[in-house]
Amino acid sequence: MACIIDKFSDDESDLELSTSTLDALKSFYAERDARAEQFAKLQAEAEERHALNVKLSMDAFTEDWNESQFWYSDETATFLAKQLLAGATPTTSIAVVSAPSVFVQLKNLLNSDAYKDKPKPKLTLLEHDNRFAVFADEFIFYDFAQPLKLPSHLKGAFDRVIVDPPFLSEDCQIKAALTVRWMLKSPQGNEEEEEEEEGREKGEKPKIIACTGERMETLVTEKLYKSYGLRTTTFEPKHARGLSNEFYCYANFEVKPEEGAGAETPEGKGWTLRELGWKEKEGAATAAAA
Repeated sequence: MACIIDKFSDDESDLELSTSTLDALKSFYAERDARAEQFAKLQAEAEERHALNVKLSMDAFTEDWNESQFWYSDETATFLAKQLLAGATPTTSIAVVSAPSVFVQLKNLLNSDAYKDKPKPKLTLLEHDNRFAVFADEFIFYDFAQPLKLPSHLKGAFDRVIVDPPFLSEDCQIKAALTVRWMLKSPQGNEEEEEEEEGREKGEKPKIIACTGERMETLVTEKLYKSYGLRTTTFEPKHARGLSNEFYCYANFEVKPEEGAGAETPEGKGWTLRELGWKEKEGAATAAAA
């Protein structure tokens, strides 16, 4: 952005360029100050809500579609958060990769009366948007283009992970999967580790939830997470402002319907895992019945 001007030059273009550069600098500093002010406001709001035990809201974090930000509806985010918390212990570590709306609902649930006397697992949010740095030690800056450029202590540290890669491209999906696999604990630890991890049975597989587009189904279930047993679930995630792409939830565990929950709610339905090639089988069955 720097512009060197010869003070003895009479060329008007030099003077115009200098003015343009100064305007650009003013704009840059104004944007920087605005971001700093916004961050301070968000941080103060987050701290105040936490102190008063008031629910956090994604309304404070406006979606940036240029950054491929599409927040889940509160119903979807809460349901997914509940599955990550089910059966958790104080030694459980949960990572949320590029799904901040789920992280916010995890925070809300753990601060609610329903979880007051329940174990509090460790939460970590990996996110590219620095606005979420208001969550201090629970926030880790994450750029999927550099999938392993992360603090070394995160390697093999997590029992449960949810990931929602920001872009529907093979490159993004593959790199996000590299991050997830790098962070997950090994299903088979040594005896000393298993004795220390009271809440984890020997040989228990880490729980994984991946939410992404329908067209990534084969890549997700038959390649990237095949060894972890990920399958397409019957749960359909919803976004707060809608989404034109068909969106699936993939996981390596099933969720039983919750007793007393409304039959049409996600909790009332739970989810099952579909077989590989389920679409082709359903299509063949429909054709045969026609």
